[in-house]
Amino acid sequence: MNSSDTTATAELGLRLVVPDRTAVPLVARLDYTADDPYAITVAFHTGEDEPVEWIFARELLTVGIVRRVGEGDVQVWPSKGAGERTINIALSSPFGQAQFDAPVSPLAEFLHRTYEIVPAGQEGDYVDLDSEIERHLHT
Repeated sequence: MNSSDTTATAELGLRLVVPDRTAVPLVARLDYTADDPYAITVAFHTGEDEPVEWIFARELLTVGIVRRVGEGDVQVWPSKGAGERTINIALSSPFGQAQFDAPVSPLAEFLHRTYEIVPAGQEGDYVDLDSEIERHLHT
């Protein structure tokens, strides 16, 4: 398998929802690899030198397209505004909180590609538990 068979990347246009102000547009890069089949890395490009990275459960983003999901630091839910379906993502950390919305279509296309790489329910086939345990024992 070459890397194009085991990875997916996409850019997603988001809006940072700012209370009492117009939403601020920004871009996030989505990365998925069969080496970590349960997770999607989202790098938010906020204008700083380095993007802010969060790791999401793939299932969380998938379910969030349809219904509210998540507890604690990450919550995702669908909405419909101005005729387009959007997904809302609320993040909370000790450094602050942020809420974003994004159109569903490009996210759904990206998620579809991830499920072509690793079908739902087959994630465990891509994880080498012995090496993961070994790696955590020696860190």
